[in-house]
Amino acid sequence: RARQAGPPDGGWGWMIVAGCFLVTICTRAVTRCISIFFVEFQAYFGQDYARTAWIHSIVDCATMLCAPLGSLISNHVSCQVGIMLGGLLASTGLILSSFATSLEHLYLSLGVLTGLGFALCYSPAIAMVGKYFNKRKALAYGIAMSGSGIGTFILAPVVQLLIEQFSWRGALLILGGFVLNLCVCGALMRPISLKEDCKTAPELLEQNYVPETEKQDLKRLSICSPLIKLWPHECLCYCSWKEYDFLLMPGFMVLAVSILFMAYGCSPLFVYLVPYALSVGVSHHQAAFLMSILGVIDIIGNITFGWLTDRRCLKKHRYFCYLFAVAMDGLSCLFLPVLQSFPLLVPFSFTFGYFDGAYVTLIPVVTADVVGTPLLSSALGVVYFLHAIPYLVSPPVAGWLVDTTGSYTASFLLSGFSMIFSSALLCLARLAKKIKRTHLQPLTGNTALKQHIWTNGAIAYSVTAELDQRDVEILAVDTNSFSNR
Repeated sequence: RARQAGPPDGGWGWMIVAGCFLVTICTRAVTRCISIFFVEFQAYFGQDYARTAWIHSIVDCATMLCAPLGSLISNHVSCQVGIMLGGLLASTGLILSSFATSLEHLYLSLGVLTGLGFALCYSPAIAMVGKYFNKRKALAYGIAMSGSGIGTFILAPVVQLLIEQFSWRGALLILGGFVLNLCVCGALMRPISLKEDCKTAPELLEQNYVPETEKQDLKRLSICSPLIKLWPHECLCYCSWKEYDFLLMPGFMVLAVSILFMAYGCSPLFVYLVPYALSVGVSHHQAAFLMSILGVIDIIGNITFGWLTDRRCLKKHRYFCYLFAVAMDGLSCLFLPVLQSFPLLVPFSFTFGYFDGAYVTLIPVVTADVVGTPLLSSALGVVYFLHAIPYLVSPPVAGWLVDTTGSYTASFLLSGFSMIFSSALLCLARLAKKIKRTHLQPLTGNTALKQHIWTNGAIAYSVTAELDQRDVEILAVDTNSFSNR
C-alpha cells in the first residue's frame, strides 16, 4: 500500500468519522444509559447506593483500563480486527447480563466483559480520525464524538420505554443486539499509511531529528539482525520501540494528573443525575428526559466547539478552550444541590451537557498537540487508561457519601471542586511554562550567534564568513595599491 505524504483531510476520512460516530453511540452512550437501570437494579436486588454503583464504575473502569490493549491491537494487528472483536465481547456481556441473578454476576458480565469490549473499540476508532485529518481535526472530532450525545438523547427514553415494556432483562438483551453494530463500524476503519509515521532504516539514519544514540541503535540492529535485508522494502516504524517516550514529557505528566481529577469529577454526575432527580420529586419520564437533554446539548457542544476551535483566531488557544470547558462543568456541579425541581434541572442539563461535549471533543486534540500525531494512538490509550481509577472509585465514593449524609450535596460538591482543580492545574502549568520561556529568550537571544546559511548542492556556505573573506581581500588590495604609490 502506498504511503501518503499527509492526512487526506477528507475522502474516506469522512467514512472514518461516521464509523467513529457509531462507535461512540454504541460505547459511551450505552454506558451513560446504564444509569437508567440504577433504580431497577437497586430495587430488584435490594442493595444500597454504593454496592449498586459498582456496576457503572466497573464498566467505565474496564473501558478505560484496557484502552492501551485496544491501542496495542490496533497498532500491531489491525484496527478493524480490534473493533470487531470488541463488538462481539460487548454484545456477549450485555446478553449474559440479561440472565443475571446477583449483583456479582452483573459486575462480571456487564462490568468486566462489556467494558473490555468497549475498550477494544473506543480509543482505536478515535485515533483513526486523527490519522485522517489535520487541518479540520477539531471539527472531525466534534462530529465523531457527538455520537455520545446523540446516542444518549435517543437511547435514554428508548431504554426507559424498553424497561417498562420488557423489564430490565429484556432491555439489556435488546441492547446486546444493538451493540453488535460495532462490528459494522470496525469494517469501515480502512488503515492508512503516512510518511511521517513510517520510515525505512536508511531514511531514519539520514533524519536530523533522530538523536545520535538512536542512530547507533539502528546501526547496531542493522548489523545484528537478519531483517536488514528486508529494511529497504519493509516499513520500519520509529515508534515501535519509542512509542511511549511521551510519558516522560513534562507537558504530558501535567495533563495526566489533570485527567485524573477531571475524570473523578465528571463520572458521578452521569450515575446519579437520574436518582437525584427522582429524589426531589421528578417523574421517571422527566428524569430520563433530563438525560436526553444532556445528550442532545452534548452534540451541540461537540460540533460547535470543534468548529470554533478550528478557526484561525482560536486554533492556537485550544488548550485554554479545553480548560474553560472543564472549569464550567465543575461550576455547574457546584450549583446542582440547590436545583430541586424539573424546571431548574433543565438549565443544568443544558450547561453541563454543552461543556461536557466541548472538552470531550478537545481531549484528543490537546493530546495530539502535546505528543504529536504519530504517537496519538498510544497516548490516547494512556489518557483513557488514566480515566480508569477515577471512574472505578468516584461513583461508589459518591454513593457512600449519599448513604452516610442522606443527601447528594457532598457528592456533587466534591465532583465540582475536582474538575475546577483539574482546570486550574493545567492553567498554572501553562503559565509557568510561558514565564520560563520569556526569561530564557533574552539570554539565548544575546548569546546566540546569528548566521545566515545557504546551500549549493551538498556544500553549505556562511554568509558572514564570505563577507569576512571579501573584506580581507579588499583590504589587501587597498594596502598593495597604497604601497605601490
